Amino acid sequence: MSAQGSEPPGSARLELCHGVALLHPEDAVLEAMLSGWEKQQRGGRRLQPDTVESRKSIVRRFVSYTNEYPWRWSAGDMDEWSAQLVMIDRLAESTIRSYQGAIRMFCDYITSPHYRWANECQARFGTHPVQICQEWNTTAHLVEYEGGPGRRPLSRQECQALFDYADEQVERAIRLGRKGALTAYRDATVLKVIYAWGLRCTEASKLDRHDWYRNPQAPELGRFGMLNVRWGKRSRGSAPKRRMVASVMPWAVVAVEDYLTNIRPRFGLKDHPAMWITERGGRLRSREIEERFATYRDALGMDEDLTPHCLRHSHVTHQIEDGVDPKFVQEQVGHRFASTTAMYTGVGSDFMNTALRRHLDAGLVSKEEER
Repeated sequence: MSAQGSEPPGSARLELCHGVALLHPEDAVLEAMLSGWEKQQRGGRRLQPDTVESRKSIVRRFVSYTNEYPWRWSAGDMDEWSAQLVMIDRLAESTIRSYQGAIRMFCDYITSPHYRWANECQARFGTHPVQICQEWNTTAHLVEYEGGPGRRPLSRQECQALFDYADEQVERAIRLGRKGALTAYRDATVLKVIYAWGLRCTEASKLDRHDWYRNPQAPELGRFGMLNVRWGKRSRGSAPKRRMVASVMPWAVVAVEDYLTNIRPRFGLKDHPAMWITERGGRLRSREIEERFATYRDALGMDEDLTPHCLRHSHVTHQIEDGVDPKFVQEQVGHRFASTTAMYTGVGSDFMNTALRRHLDAGLVSKEEER
């Protein structure tokens, strides 16, 4: 046995006091396992605290479901839980896989010889933990994008109808003398920003007023030539990814400049960094953006499957249709792989017909040259 000082963070020998009788040994060992797993993730793997807490809560949920401790779990328990998640809870496939992934990683930890939990359980309870997640009882990760089939890019006409309707709500509030004019203007600008810069809801909600920068290649856009997205999607527990997004739609730059110059100051709180603030002085949350989008979508009779994220899909699709370099679009929206950008793209029939015609014409030219 190695000395205690050489034990890795999260090992059983560091989490349990040997030679001390435990009043409730099963509960104590379970809590020690979870505590050690937290140290292993945060210390050795440097994962974010909220990621670690989320995984721990999933393990506790599985403990509650099985009514058994981890050293008594079996593959059958995972099989039954997975069936419940699918048939009773009706969770999304990506959610189910994240639950199963948390259990798999926890089992990897408590069965690893480096952390000695198997030896500890064998000595105390006469049995030891095993890996219960197998290919036949868990969901495989086959594609990167798993949104519902109803999710799609909005057409250009639908985008225009959405933005026009949002603008009409501002005019309507002013005409009727109602209070909601400022918030309606703010929300109309938020939707335009999500589309024009291809943002996720969370990325948009966490923008600050000082995230805009000049682009020397586009001096006509002033200080709104580039957008610094600081809260990009995390990957495997890492910190939020940052990226710089070039402004490619001048009409949207005009909308942002007008909002920051004429509307944002009327909310007060000039020292608040947030670009989008509420009437109560808080930062606009992504859930509130989704709710406003849903209200406008339903008023226009659009598909109920559409969400603000579909505006991001629309940005990608319309840029590709306009002939923008796919690699540039990929960098703009922060996709690691080109295949992900392709999944976001739903080009229209006009684009497909034009591309087909171009391909056929090129083929005819080649045939003529051969003759």
